[in-house]
Amino acid sequence: MNWNKLLSHPQMPNIITISRLTAVPVIVILLTLYPDGAFWVSALTATVFLLAALTDLADGHLARKYNLVSNLGKFLDPLADKLLISAALIMLIPLGRAPAWVAFLIIAREMAVTGLRAIAAERGLIISASESGKRKTLAQNIALFCLMWHHQLLWADTAAVGLVILYLALIITYWSGGLYFYEFLKVTRPRPGGAGQP
Repeated sequence: MNWNKLLSHPQMPNIITISRLTAVPVIVILLTLYPDGAFWVSALTATVFLLAALTDLADGHLARKYNLVSNLGKFLDPLADKLLISAALIMLIPLGRAPAWVAFLIIAREMAVTGLRAIAAERGLIISASESGKRKTLAQNIALFCLMWHHQLLWADTAAVGLVILYLALIITYWSGGLYFYEFLKVTRPRPGGAGQP
């Protein structure tokens, strides 16, 4: 099999992104049908989440390497990310693993930044993912993986570790969100003697 040809297929990044979307109902079903948190369920759910999160790196890498960026990909990629994070957070609330107020604040921030990007797009501006945004995603993914695993992993109490990282992720989430809004306001602020940026 010609792997290079396969990976450079125009739709490969979108196929990988769609696989991340299909992981969402799997996680929801597992946490709904087996809320008792048996080890095998927790391990399976956390593994599915981890593999789905890793596809975000894969589709982005392929899109850049083979110049396969598409309008569909620009729509699907952030949608898949937000659905994965939001579904995981919401499903962990009734299990007592994630505070509802933290989940609400994180999801609200994601919705606000999505709205900001839509407004920016209407004005011909592109708000790319920043380093702080990437750190936010990494912190959220680590926290949710630990909270889904929820059992002892080597010497670590993943439930406690995941909760601490979740609070840290909340701080990074709002820090990065504030930077997005600051950059948007900076480029759209009217300049003295001019009409400002579009």
